[in-house]
Amino acid sequence: MYVAVDDTDSVSGGCTTFLATEIISELCRDMDMIGYPRIVRLNPAVPWKTRGNGALAMRFGKGRGERILAGSIAGEDVFCYGGAAPGEPDATLLLERLAPIVERNSEPGSDAGLLVSGRKPPQSLYWRGVRTILGKGHVDGEVERTGALKREWGCGRGIIGAACGMAWRPRDSTLEVLAYRHRERWGTERGFDPLSIRDVDRALPSTFNSWEERTGKVAMVPSTPCPVLYGLRGDDARDLMRGKDMIRCEPVERWMTFLTNQGTDDHISSRFPGLAPNRSYYVEGKVAGGGRAAGGHAFMELDTSWGALTVGAYEPSKEFRYLFDNLSPGDVVGVMGELRDEPRTLNAEKVRVISVADRYDKVSNPSCPGCGRAMESVGRGKGYRCRGCRESAPAPVVRKAARWVREGWYEPPEAARRHLSKPLRRMGEEQPLGFVKRRI
Repeated sequence: MYVAVDDTDSVSGGCTTFLATEIISELCRDMDMIGYPRIVRLNPAVPWKTRGNGALAMRFGKGRGERILAGSIAGEDVFCYGGAAPGEPDATLLLERLAPIVERNSEPGSDAGLLVSGRKPPQSLYWRGVRTILGKGHVDGEVERTGALKREWGCGRGIIGAACGMAWRPRDSTLEVLAYRHRERWGTERGFDPLSIRDVDRALPSTFNSWEERTGKVAMVPSTPCPVLYGLRGDDARDLMRGKDMIRCEPVERWMTFLTNQGTDDHISSRFPGLAPNRSYYVEGKVAGGGRAAGGHAFMELDTSWGALTVGAYEPSKEFRYLFDNLSPGDVVGVMGELRDEPRTLNAEKVRVISVADRYDKVSNPSCPGCGRAMESVGRGKGYRCRGCRESAPAPVVRKAARWVREGWYEPPEAARRHLSKPLRRMGEEQPLGFVKRRI
């Protein structure tokens, strides 16, 4: 039986993943968990999201096949199974059993939704949820067709995320081990050794987005007053278990391994009829100009098949903005990012430099072939003329300028990346060496 929940937190607190551990603690008393619980991030551009726009999906029943350590709650190990035996728990009893847990762990003003179903909604619902804007009317019919039971709080918007999260069938996936604090520590400063996180990042290359080497900054510890102590992400469950044991930190009350769509770029559309706001795209075009704005934000103007487009890299992306500073008209780039409605800007998550145009710097005015003296400018764009000999020249003496920008992919530092954005480490790519050296 599948269980999904969403929209139980708020901008001021709460944590849907912690609720997942409460559900697991309750149901694993007399049921088995089938597979890892899932964090399914949906469209990061929806205007009403709280933080990471993540839904939770789980499956329970009678397990069979491989028994896998998935986590620990209050000192008790939690296991999941590779497969499910025939037979399903009663959906109605399950809904009634879970509703008080969801209500108890929902923030005031949240619009929680809980789904229980013996079947998943169609996979297309996930792709619409991660790439477009959906209303309840878009999912209610699918929920009914699967025979799912639901419970709603507030306006029930959480049913949208719950249905889309339940519909996810991974093409690509990653894992995250989330560690949680003892309740009496919630809202206080987190205790951890940053160097132990650095050591994990260096020793286990299958992990990602945990440590920024250049600045020595930890990227896997939240700053919000939520129950999470840290989230270690990676591609290999064994490495995550090793990494968890290497991290020196305050006592952990519970931890859980989640299967996720984080770091997959599932939210990016590369084939589309036009650009609509509040969605994420990969767009190619030719640089037409750019510059810096108040606050240190960097922008470039791009000529694309869909017309002129402003692309932004904002102050939190730090040295990623240096790329924008050093692009020149004529360079061809591809940009992944979210299209903001007002002002209409593509907020860059990654940039691929496809080709670099030659650029020339003026060395001097041309010399007169008759008298050898330097010619004078006739006017902007009108060329040069010798006052005495009346000889003319169309352009100054120029020299090909050095360009440190090279073809390849560029990304912000770890702490400035989105949950869904695929790190270059996972793409098998590295930023060009010239850019890396310039950052130091």
